[in-house]
Amino acid sequence: MERIKQRAIYRNEEMIDERGLSLNPKQLKPILKWAGGKRQILPYLLKYLPDNFNTYYEPFAGGLALLIELFNQNRIKKAVISDINKDLINLYRIIKEKPYDLISKLKEIPFKNNRDDYYSARKLFNSIEPEENVTRAALLLYLNRHGYNGLYRVNSKGEFNVPFGRYDNPSLPDEDSIVKFHEMLKSCEILNLDFAEAVKMARRSDFVYFDPPYMPLNETSYFTDYTSGGFSEQDQKRLASVFKKLSNKGVFVMQSNSNNEFIRQLYAEYNIVEIEARRNINSNASKRGSVKELIILNYQVK
Repeated sequence: MERIKQRAIYRNEEMIDERGLSLNPKQLKPILKWAGGKRQILPYLLKYLPDNFNTYYEPFAGGLALLIELFNQNRIKKAVISDINKDLINLYRIIKEKPYDLISKLKEIPFKNNRDDYYSARKLFNSIEPEENVTRAALLLYLNRHGYNGLYRVNSKGEFNVPFGRYDNPSLPDEDSIVKFHEMLKSCEILNLDFAEAVKMARRSDFVYFDPPYMPLNETSYFTDYTSGGFSEQDQKRLASVFKKLSNKGVFVMQSNSNNEFIRQLYAEYNIVEIEARRNINSNASKRGSVKELIILNYQVK
């Protein structure tokens, strides 16, 4: 990727660099490490945003990198976020509704940065129901920071099974980070729905960003299941159908996905932009590095 100079410009009274990213070190950052997160391609996503939009929808919430950057730049009027991952949604709802309970619970966590403590925490985590539970939300943050590579993976029983990460000095989010995240989420509606249900209320001039689990490039590609059901080829087809329905309603729609011929054919009638990204979650280290990805738009960008 071309190296970009850090010359500051201003937008909505926020100092940003030439990539469109906020330069203010006090701005909000993701609360989770999230495999496949979009911080690395944010400059492209920002470049291809619609000029103006009303409500912002993110139905595959993940680490919320784009929402966070839009919030930092004061470009969000109202947002609706959703995910079928119950733990992710439980965490975001706890931060929105009970941030200080979560802060207190994090201070009480007895687990340290070692293998035995990690697997004890994982066992406790899997014994707790995910809905509206502060303890499970706190444990998710611990496991996320101490587990391997920011993965969220479950087995066929729905049990979290990411191995210990063996990091030298991982840290949990501090009080200030959680309070700032709470401020952002106060203006968000948080849903635990399938993507098709999550965007049903989107109307003309709203903006939907789809960041689905990427279509594998081949049969041996590393592909993380963040729910026990995964995300199938049929789901990709269903997503393309929803994309078209939203387009017909006059909704601005953007999607990121892998540079895959199947995906290109699904969205052949729309604007497809090929970008270069760096991915580091392949189980084979030799296959990590620069890859081509796609940004798909149903609108024109200047």
